[in-house]
Amino acid sequence: MKINQNTVLQGQRVTLVPYTAAHVPRYHEWMQSEELQRLTASEPLSLEQEYEMQRSWRDDADKCTFIVLDTERWSRQACADEDCMVGDVNLFLTDTEDPTLGEIEIMIADPSYRGRGFGKETTLMMMSYGVRNLGITKFEAKIGQENEASICMFKKLHFKEVAVNSVFQEVTLRLDVSDQERRWLLEQTNHVEEKSYVELKLPAGVLET
Repeated sequence: MKINQNTVLQGQRVTLVPYTAAHVPRYHEWMQSEELQRLTASEPLSLEQEYEMQRSWRDDADKCTFIVLDTERWSRQACADEDCMVGDVNLFLTDTEDPTLGEIEIMIADPSYRGRGFGKETTLMMMSYGVRNLGITKFEAKIGQENEASICMFKKLHFKEVAVNSVFQEVTLRLDVSDQERRWLLEQTNHVEEKSYVELKLPAGVLET
């Protein structure tokens, strides 16, 4: 999705930046992990396929993707994006009959960052972006039954379990964003600063695509 190709969302722990070609090698390295393949229900891709996937995520109107960076490391400026990468977060707008429904996926790929609030802040920031910029009023998350930490996190963010698929061993959680939920969500993310990726990257070189 091109709407966020120049958007940086800077929070306390995490900074969300658009997924560019520069991030692909590190992302590809992550996805060789059998654990991450299992948790994300994905197949390993070649590096060239990963570059193709990055281009489709940038161009397709039904996908909104950010790479998750460690704010503290990244804000020192001496640290390139690739060296601060923690994971990624996606919104899929795949229901053609309901453009207000977004399926959210989050991956904290680096194990050393799990259980430290990085996933929670990332999810809240992405949901807030979806509500404010994409017109999302309903969120769904589909999570493997074994991923208890992720299920627990989404339930703490007011998601309710609505379905269990025993074939795919997957739980579906859902949140309908009422006026009250919207106010709560925006309060949780009122510290987030939105910046221009091009302007932030200019000292180090031009924006890669």
